[in-house]
Amino acid sequence: MKKRAIITGCAKGIGREIALELARDGYDIIGTFNTSTYEIYTLKEKVEAIGVNFYSYQVDLLDEDEINGFCNSIKDKFDSIDVLVNNAALSLDNDFKDKTTTEFRCVLQVNLISPFLLIQNLCDVMNDGVIINISSTDGINTYTRLNMDYSASKAGLINLTKSLSLELENIRVYCICPNWVDTESIREMNSEYLKAEMDRIDQKQLIDPKEVAHKIIRLIESDLKSGSVVVMEDKYE
Repeated sequence: MKKRAIITGCAKGIGREIALELARDGYDIIGTFNTSTYEIYTLKEKVEAIGVNFYSYQVDLLDEDEINGFCNSIKDKFDSIDVLVNNAALSLDNDFKDKTTTEFRCVLQVNLISPFLLIQNLCDVMNDGVIINISSTDGINTYTRLNMDYSASKAGLINLTKSLSLELENIRVYCICPNWVDTESIREMNSEYLKAEMDRIDQKQLIDPKEVAHKIIRLIESDLKSGSVVVMEDKYE
């Protein structure tokens, strides 16, 4: 029987590596993206070259109607989903006094509410499946003054994972919390700011996104208790 995995925000960064790693493990990939059309096309080529299917859906995770429409399409097309990785995230860092209600709501919508909606809509076709929520150590102990909305959303995702482990008896739910990961968006940051932040939390090197993908494979294959939160620092297991 075909294995199928949904990965949100899979066009670049961590999501792309997760898609490729799951494809190598024999999963058909269902990936969502928002604006990265070229990147999703090149990912499709790489995934299908591995020998599995790739289905892409353009979904604005700020729009609840689009989320619901995506979920309905998935349930119409597929009878079961084995893995759901809530990877897509939004960060709008700025000073406390400058943050707007709209910005705060957008960050919460993408990072916390959209995973909840996806899980709520898709859990009925995920019997014995695995859900992995990508949070951050910012939701635990590496938060800054500039990203309190992001940190709040990631802390909420950790607690959502724990609560869902009580609700979803036939689905294992995990949360991964990495430190700074070596992605395109991180490399585009001001290098002095990034170094200062890594020094502040005593992180010696950026985490390779492939390591996050490998961790997800190990979690899927593990018997770790549902609701577990896995912290990834700059030293790999």
